[in-house]
Amino acid sequence: MKGWKNIKAKDFRTPAIVLAAIIVLFYVFNNIIMPRYVQQEKTTTVPGVIGRPVDEAIKLLADAGLVGKKSDTRTDKQYPEGTVVVQNPAAGTVVKFGRGVYLTVSGGEPMVNVPSLRGRSLRDATFALERFGLVLGNARYEVSEEYPQGTIIDQDTPENTIVPAGRVITVIVSQGKSADQLPVPDVIRKSFSEAERIIIQAGLRIGNITYQINTELLPNTVIEQFPKAGELVPSSRAIDLVVAQRGEKPTDIQN
Repeated sequence: MKGWKNIKAKDFRTPAIVLAAIIVLFYVFNNIIMPRYVQQEKTTTVPGVIGRPVDEAIKLLADAGLVGKKSDTRTDKQYPEGTVVVQNPAAGTVVKFGRGVYLTVSGGEPMVNVPSLRGRSLRDATFALERFGLVLGNARYEVSEEYPQGTIIDQDTPENTIVPAGRVITVIVSQGKSADQLPVPDVIRKSFSEAERIIIQAGLRIGNITYQINTELLPNTVIEQFPKAGELVPSSRAIDLVVAQRGEKPTDIQN
């Protein structure tokens, strides 16, 4: 009788173990293996995140079943600091679910040091600023006992100031010890409208304008000027210009 009970207990225990194993295997297959397999085969479209803050971009990618990864930071004038400037893969690309999307983030505008312009000519100052990605702005002329005529006395942004690239730097230029003589500004290769503004601002005026055919420069670009840049002339002196034009017959305008 005792042996019968042992056999009967074993007979019931074995199917129970098998059933439990089947249930566990079914759970693992249904809830772990199958979802992973399905996700591997599932595809999604990469959303566009350029111009968005990086945290917002990562969330948007996660909502699409993707993984946003910050890969690099670079300076950028167009996009504010902390926003996405490049994404890879690009927006609209169809990829597998769970794919990583690499994001390049803007570090903001490039910043540069302002060089010292004191004692330089306007031409030298222009080249110096261009090397730093800056622009020479308007020049105001003042009498100076210390600085030779035509050289820069002061600048509106002090040297070694950190500013965004592209900043315009305005200057004060010495017109020498006498207020009666003014230095002629350099307007070669400037547009006529810009040259006119510079000449009038320097206390001078436009004289005769000669148009000359030139295929290398844009129309209305100043080719020559008389007197030459840097010469001292009386205030209100007329500055004659030779200006580029396209056509067959050059013309003169007498002022």
